[in-house]
Amino acid sequence: MTEQFKQWLKENSITEVECLVPDLGGIARGKILPTNKFIKGLNEDSHRLPQSIFIQTISGGYATEDDGGLPPEVYNPTDIDVILRPDFNTIRVIPWYKDPTAQVICDAVNLNGSAVLNSSRHVLRKILKMYDDQGYYPIVSPEVEFYLVKPNPDADYPLEVPTGQSGRQETGKQAFGIDAVNEFDNLFEDVYNYCEEQKIEIDTINHESGSAQMEINFQHGDPLDLADQVFLFKRTLRQSAIKHKLYATFMAKPMENQPGSSLHLHQSLHNKKNGKNIFFNKKNILSNLMKNYIGGLQEYTPKLMPIHAPNVNSYRRLFATWDAPRNTKWGIGNRSCGFRIPSNEEKSMRIENRISGSDTNPYLIIAANLAAGYLGIKNKIKPSQETKKSVFDDKKSSLPKNMEEAIILFENDEDLLEVFSQKFIRTIAAIRRVEYQAYLKVISSWEREYLLLNV
Repeated sequence: MTEQFKQWLKENSITEVECLVPDLGGIARGKILPTNKFIKGLNEDSHRLPQSIFIQTISGGYATEDDGGLPPEVYNPTDIDVILRPDFNTIRVIPWYKDPTAQVICDAVNLNGSAVLNSSRHVLRKILKMYDDQGYYPIVSPEVEFYLVKPNPDADYPLEVPTGQSGRQETGKQAFGIDAVNEFDNLFEDVYNYCEEQKIEIDTINHESGSAQMEINFQHGDPLDLADQVFLFKRTLRQSAIKHKLYATFMAKPMENQPGSSLHLHQSLHNKKNGKNIFFNKKNILSNLMKNYIGGLQEYTPKLMPIHAPNVNSYRRLFATWDAPRNTKWGIGNRSCGFRIPSNEEKSMRIENRISGSDTNPYLIIAANLAAGYLGIKNKIKPSQETKKSVFDDKKSSLPKNMEEAIILFENDEDLLEVFSQKFIRTIAAIRRVEYQAYLKVISSWEREYLLLNV
């Protein structure tokens, strides 16, 4: 495989290689290397990064004991190296560079060759292995929402709706508006071309409810491959937007008076032997296994919210007065439910989780959904009754209301420790806690406006 890889680099006249590894926030970390040095390092395992990239916060800090984070027995304070091993299946030419440059997603391993337990790709692989051992394979399809906004070089100022090709800003809700998407045709032509060159299989694009808010759907496929694609897509979209003098943001709730952005995940289970969708039962429509899977999602999604809603901003989306579901109910065709079954036909029988924000790590969100479903099947958890009415306005949320509540549920569940490693659970909890504490230190414009001269 290494020789084939070298040949590919030569055939494409690659001058540099970007070694990418997603951290726990879904941010691309890594190194950019001249091709010759990259090839040399393959044989010597010399492509290395410090272990600390897997305890890094969204602001660039670290969840160390000094900051109220991980103790030395969980994180080695000497910050030893981890090895980056390229996954040759992910090699792609980066289309927006002038000089031929490749990117490859890497797995992280310890110096003794064992997997880094905090690595996003390892976490997902571990969950997939559990299904494989049971004779099942999952198929998923993400739907990712995002906003296009005016460039915002000064973070003290709120985001603004961008100007489209007409020279005007959007006003009002333009959900599924064709002309509203056409306002940014030049950008999306680049995005589709870049994605095609990188074998990122995006499918449909549509306009969502927010001003210049869009959604990209991905084709159904293998969970790890889809996670890789979403990871690369986010980067591709951001780079494309900058080229067109725009920002693209996956913040869950970027603007006060606009709806939030979600990552809806469609998921189904199939039999390894015959490929049949085992969520379908001709007699009962929903198989018992599917019902248990739904029960698992209902039981464990609230406990997995540090992954579904990974940032303090994520909870603004869930508890705003817009159309994000804040419940763990399920229904057939019911978009007000956290878990929706879009179709009851055998070929397309699946579950759509509508709770997650678009700011989530694609590897971890797929792992979290599959882990919840796995535990539901293993423990034979019965779901609630189907919800047939709208529950958008249901005041009784079954989800934690902020990061602090979410962390407590997450780190104290024994079943989650069973499917994830203790190190992973403690690391995620520590990172989120340090980020939440950092957020609480920030004085907002709301406080200055209403408290400065009034109290």
